[in-house]
Amino acid sequence: MTVETLGGLLVVTAIVIVASVVLLWLVSLRLRNASIIDLFWGCGFVVIAWVAWLFLTGHGGGRRLLLLVLVTTWGLRLAGYLTWRNSGKGEDFRYRAMRKRWGHRFPLVNLATVFLLQAILMLIVSLPVQAGMFTGGALGVAGSVGLALWAVGVSFETIGDLQLARFKGDPANRGNVMDRGLWRYTRHPNYFGDFCVWWGIYLVALTASTRWTVVGPLLMSFLLLRVSGVSLLEKDIGSRRPGYAEYVRRTNAFFPGKPKEGRVASSE
Repeated sequence: MTVETLGGLLVVTAIVIVASVVLLWLVSLRLRNASIIDLFWGCGFVVIAWVAWLFLTGHGGGRRLLLLVLVTTWGLRLAGYLTWRNSGKGEDFRYRAMRKRWGHRFPLVNLATVFLLQAILMLIVSLPVQAGMFTGGALGVAGSVGLALWAVGVSFETIGDLQLARFKGDPANRGNVMDRGLWRYTRHPNYFGDFCVWWGIYLVALTASTRWTVVGPLLMSFLLLRVSGVSLLEKDIGSRRPGYAEYVRRTNAFFPGKPKEGRVASSE
């Protein structure tokens, strides 16, 4: 079965991803753990990319295959890392707070404001992937730049996650601020990496007919900077982590840059 229009493809991916998160929501009710939706974030994009690939048989070109590989690699790496990091930790404190606040209404509130909302966000952010796969064609100059930017982003995410995991794995660092490696130059190398990945994917997908899909990376940038990324993580971390205020003073929040003058005690 194939689709002949981009609109048709968008409808198909929307049906699949909404059905997927509703099924996941039902599983979360049985497990009493809404955190599983966070593990699905990366996988959801992989699902969208593969659905597009399968329903666009006959639309060839290196661009289509490249987008499939880029999204799959990024999504599975992120899902694998989050699964490993959260293994055995139970439900995230954010969802426990929601349970306490909403009581018996929590399941439906969670479905609407978390699960279905994430499905909508996935569909919008992935617009360059879907449109780029529909358009197909060879990779141009913009696509080559995008591929390089994607590689930078995945490298930042992977290296940053490994450095943080190694830092947290050392008991001597308990309660200290991570300010080494990539974390010396940006307080959020993983979020900066995501930023590069999705702008890179946009450039890989870019043609005269896909420019409008810039809404995808713009939305991802807004989420990373103002909603679920930097702003949410740093909302109260300064009060919980001694030395973090000094780290903030010295270190760029998002885009990597040379540290300002001064030292953070935890780096000694």
